Amino acid sequence: MQLQELLFSQGFGTRRVCAGLIQHGHVTVDGQAVTDAGCDIEAQEGLRYTVQGKNWEFHAKAYVLLNKPAGTECSQKPSTWPSVYTLLPDPLRQRPVKGGVDGVQAVGRLDQDTTGLLLLSDDGKFLHRMASPRHHVPKVYEAEVKHPLDEAQLGRLREGVVLDDDPRPVRALAADRLDERRLQLTLDEGKYHQVKRMVAAAGNRVEALCRTRIGDLQLPVGLAPGQWRWLTAAEVESLFLVKKVAPKSSSAGG
Repeated sequence: MQLQELLFSQGFGTRRVCAGLIQHGHVTVDGQAVTDAGCDIEAQEGLRYTVQGKNWEFHAKAYVLLNKPAGTECSQKPSTWPSVYTLLPDPLRQRPVKGGVDGVQAVGRLDQDTTGLLLLSDDGKFLHRMASPRHHVPKVYEAEVKHPLDEAQLGRLREGVVLDDDPRPVRALAADRLDERRLQLTLDEGKYHQVKRMVAAAGNRVEALCRTRIGDLQLPVGLAPGQWRWLTAAEVESLFLVKKVAPKSSSAGG
């Protein structure tokens, strides 16, 4: 792949802009300065290069994990709060269209006051695999609730509660009390405000909410709110292979 094509594929601007960056000495590959925009580069996954002094790795497809902070919207055109996309560097946001996906897109949406694990990608198949209810990808949330939790509330969440937009009961794969006012809930659907509405239907109220896991992927302990990182190849593979988790029939106590 020509170096200017490589930079274009990674979102550094038009081919002309990318060629200019190279010709003006703003690009290094594996630590070596390159000024020939047409030179051939073996575009291997993880190839290290710099653009204007910033370190990058080549990724044919972008798979990104973001620790979403409160007060942000999962929208390219937010209405009230800042967009989560402003937390990403421009090249990630400007990656060219691939398979109908223009730049990286969030896998589903978290409310503006919900925090935690958010996946973004420009791989259409991955986006569909993670977001489609048909694939039953389990997602784990930790909620702080207004009133003390009791076994009756947990039981209703596991057995199923009726929401106002669907007569069929919606149940959690697991509902565990972490302490008096903290709940861990595992779901495999993605209905609008689902956790908040389920908890309300069970007789309580969510005061704060964080998504801590998708499939086997945990929110990294050392990743601060607003920070992001690339997913590893093993993490991407595990998410593609994730299977539905059977509902729990008993509480974990606490």
